[in-house]
Amino acid sequence: MRDLIFWKRLAWFGFSWHHLGMRSLPALSLGALVIGAGVVSHAAVTFNHDVAPVLYRNCTYCHRPGEAAPFPLLSYRDAQKKGKTIAKVTASRTMPPWKAEAASYAYRDERRLTDEQIALLQAWVKDGMPEGDPAEKPEPPRFASGWQLGEPDLVVEMPSAYHVPADGPDIYRNIGVPLKLGEDKWVTAIDMRPSARAVVHHVLYFADPSGKSHERQQGSEPGFSGMRAGNATVHLGGWAVGGQPSFFPEGLALRIPRGSDLVVQYHFHPTGKPESEKTLAGLYFAKEAPKRMLARIQMPPHYSLFSGLDIPAGEKDFVLRDTYTLPVSVDGVGVSAHAHYLAKQLKMTATLPGGETKTLLWIKDWDFAWQDKYYFKQFVALPTGTRLDAEIHWDNSADNPHNPSSPPIRVAWGEESRDEMGSISLIAVAHDESERPALQQDISQRNRRIAADRLKADPQLAVKLKLLLGE
Repeated sequence: MRDLIFWKRLAWFGFSWHHLGMRSLPALSLGALVIGAGVVSHAAVTFNHDVAPVLYRNCTYCHRPGEAAPFPLLSYRDAQKKGKTIAKVTASRTMPPWKAEAASYAYRDERRLTDEQIALLQAWVKDGMPEGDPAEKPEPPRFASGWQLGEPDLVVEMPSAYHVPADGPDIYRNIGVPLKLGEDKWVTAIDMRPSARAVVHHVLYFADPSGKSHERQQGSEPGFSGMRAGNATVHLGGWAVGGQPSFFPEGLALRIPRGSDLVVQYHFHPTGKPESEKTLAGLYFAKEAPKRMLARIQMPPHYSLFSGLDIPAGEKDFVLRDTYTLPVSVDGVGVSAHAHYLAKQLKMTATLPGGETKTLLWIKDWDFAWQDKYYFKQFVALPTGTRLDAEIHWDNSADNPHNPSSPPIRVAWGEESRDEMGSISLIAVAHDESERPALQQDISQRNRRIAADRLKADPQLAVKLKLLLGE
């Protein structure tokens, strides 16, 4: 077994770090392991020689002081104390958190362990977790600051803390902060550091070109309520439970007009004890304007609001499907997905004009606690006429361990965590920037048509929609 592990691990012992702000780890020399025609193998799998490189590459990004993980993994003692847990959660692929299956196109920054790495961790724990030769231990990664992506270009602090009560319904709150930008900026990443992470279900970021959102105030708490961000019309992305911050692929960014406010739209979920949330947001700017602008193709649109998402109690496999044919050629940048507790499987495929079908995203075991964006290593060429297909499966039975209701109850679309929603989005750019307006127009017309058809078929949905939007 160890001989097999030794031979296979040679392929991945040399690696580099992709996250800005980290110092690169030195590649291990294969020459030191090879003498003439023979190979010198270690008697046992050790932390210093074998396990530390795996943990430092895949785990310490979160398992360090100040981050979301509950314990650090920066030293032998850290790993030894949690050795059995490490073996268990890596064998089940619960950790590192990476829900996407291998697709037709490789993802950037993939955190999925190989079978050989998992076997190596199992062997280390089985052998008693030996530390090994100190001379073989690589240095732990060094982070440039407390920010996962390195020091931001601009750090924004919420004006005051928002007090989330112990109990009650979920809360949507918009809090605006003036950015005081004297010129247009192009944001390529936003990192968020919540002070009360447990109550923050997700956030959306917007820019308000009018610069007046920070003046809106409802009640004694900062900001204003609702799912509408007022004048904040420029969508800048978001953050959800389990998501990791990342830069857009090189050359891509989103515009923040000068004089804008940053509006952070929170979805708070009370946890049983009062919390005070005062976020720090780190903005990272591109050095120049992008040559192509990003577009998002969401399927079904509006997180399935207009797609008949109404799941009977006990329904084990409720499915929604959506399809869209590209009116222009695009380059796929990445994919993302969003749903709540009952979702089980999410899949998006692209059927090319020649008939070949490619998988863009396939999550077979959705976990509400881990929601990520998956950027492709290389842009994916999708010609005009490519058909996108998305399908989402929900399990509202008692067999679903994530079901928040026991016994199961009917669940429809809604903004509360115990309600449901769901969509898969292709993040893309038009292959020819001159065709981007045609792409955006086609997407908008499609979304409006789907909404109009549903509202015509279900007049009560219009009433629900007015309540959701606070009208």
